[in-house]
Amino acid sequence: MVNFNSFEKNINGKESTGNTVTENLTGWPYNWWRLMDNYKIGVIPLPLFIIAGIFIFAEVLVTGELPSEIVVMVVTCAFFGFLCGEVGKRLPIVGKMGAAAICATFIPSALVYYGILPEPVVVATKKFYKDTHILYLYICCIIVGSIMNMNKKTLIQGFLKIFGPMVCGEIVGMLVGVGVGYLLGLTPFETFFFLVLPIMAGGVGEGAIPLSIGYASILGMEQGDALGRVLPIVMLGGLTGIICGGILNRIGKAYPHLTGNGRLLPADDEVADKKAAKTESIIDVTTFASGVLLAAILYMVGMIGHKETGIPAPVGMLFAAVFVKLVSGVSPKVLSGSQVVYKFFQTSVTYPILFAVGVAITPWEKIVDAFTITNLIVIVCTVVSLVTTGFFVAKKLGMYPVDAAVISCCQSGQGGTGDVAILTAAERMELMPFAQIATRIGGAINVSVSLLILGNFLV
Repeated sequence: MVNFNSFEKNINGKESTGNTVTENLTGWPYNWWRLMDNYKIGVIPLPLFIIAGIFIFAEVLVTGELPSEIVVMVVTCAFFGFLCGEVGKRLPIVGKMGAAAICATFIPSALVYYGILPEPVVVATKKFYKDTHILYLYICCIIVGSIMNMNKKTLIQGFLKIFGPMVCGEIVGMLVGVGVGYLLGLTPFETFFFLVLPIMAGGVGEGAIPLSIGYASILGMEQGDALGRVLPIVMLGGLTGIICGGILNRIGKAYPHLTGNGRLLPADDEVADKKAAKTESIIDVTTFASGVLLAAILYMVGMIGHKETGIPAPVGMLFAAVFVKLVSGVSPKVLSGSQVVYKFFQTSVTYPILFAVGVAITPWEKIVDAFTITNLIVIVCTVVSLVTTGFFVAKKLGMYPVDAAVISCCQSGQGGTGDVAILTAAERMELMPFAQIATRIGGAINVSVSLLILGNFLV
C-alpha cells in the first residue's frame, strides 16, 4: 500500500505511521490527534471539516461573495460534497443502495432551486466548474488509472465482450419501454422518441442537445421546446441508473460469486499482475506526478482526435490509453503512479465533483416537471429491463453479471457525470473505461440511427 505520510516519533522514541495515535497518551496534542484520526466526514477529519465550514460561511457573510479561485473552491466543494454524501450514507436502507451519490448530486440542485444554498457559493461554484472543466480532469485520471491497472488480456476481452450485453440490453429496453408506454395510453412514437431514446442518448452534451437539434430540424419544433422535453427524461433516467447501480452493489455483496468487484472477466494471471504491482507499489511523489501528467497528455491526444475526427475527447483518450497499455508504453513504476492517481481521485474527489455537478448543471425544476407517474413507470421499466438483460446476457458470455450490469446502468446515465454517480453508487469506479464506451459510443449510435430513421420516415 502506498503511504506518503511521514513517520513521527512518539515519547518512547518508536516510529508511528502517523495514521494512529498511541491510545495510552492523554492531553494535548494526543486527544486532538485522536479526534482528527477517529472522526471524519468523508475523508476530512472532523475538526478540519468544522473549520472549513466556518471559514466558508464567514467569507460569505463578511464580504458577500466567495472567490472562485481553485484554492477556495477545493475547500468549498469538499465541504459540501462530503457533507451531502455523508447524509446519503446515513439514510436507512437506501444509504447502502447508492443514496450517497444521489444526495451529493441532487441535494445541491434542490438547495440551489429553493434558495437555501448561499448565492455567493452558487455563483462561485458555477464559475469554477465551467471555467476549469474540472470534470474532464477527474474522468481522464479515473480512465487512465483504471486502464493501467487492468490485465492486458482482460482489457481486450472486456472491450470485445461488453458490446453483447449492451446491444441486447438496449433492444430489450426499447421494446419494453415502448410496450409499457402503449399500455399507459402513449403513442409508440411519443414513447420512443421523447422517453426511451433520451434515456439511452448518452447524457446531455452528446445526447439531449443533438436530439433537440434533430427534432427541431425534422419535426419543425423550437429547439428550446424540444430540449425542455428531452432533458428532464435524461435526468430521471440517470437517477434510475444510480439507484440500480446501488442495488447491484448490494447484490454483489450478498452473492460474491456474481461479481468481480470492478472486473468484467475472470483472469487467470490476475494474481501474477497483483504481485507485479506490489513490487512497484512504493513510489515517490514524482512518480505520482508522472501519473497525473500521463493522464493529462492522453487527454490532450483525445482533444486533438476530437478536432480531427469528431470522436469525443474522453473516448479518444480511452483508445490512446488502451494502446499505451497494450504496447507497454510506460514503465511499471509510472503505471503504479497512475493507479495511485486513480485511487486518490476515486476516494477524495468524487463527492466534491458531484456537488459541483449538482450546483452547476443539474436543474432541479426540470426533474420535478418530468416527475409524472406515467413518465416514471416508463423510465423505470426501460432502465430495469436494460440492466436485467445486460445481467443475464453477461452471465451467458462468461462475464461477471453484476459488473456488466453496472455498465448497462451507465447506458441510461447522464453522460460523464452520470457515469461518475452510477459507478460511485455501485462502488466500481474501475469500470469507468467501459462506462465511457457505453455512454459515449452507445449514445452516439442510438441518436444518429434514430434521427436517420425519423428523417427518412417523415420524408
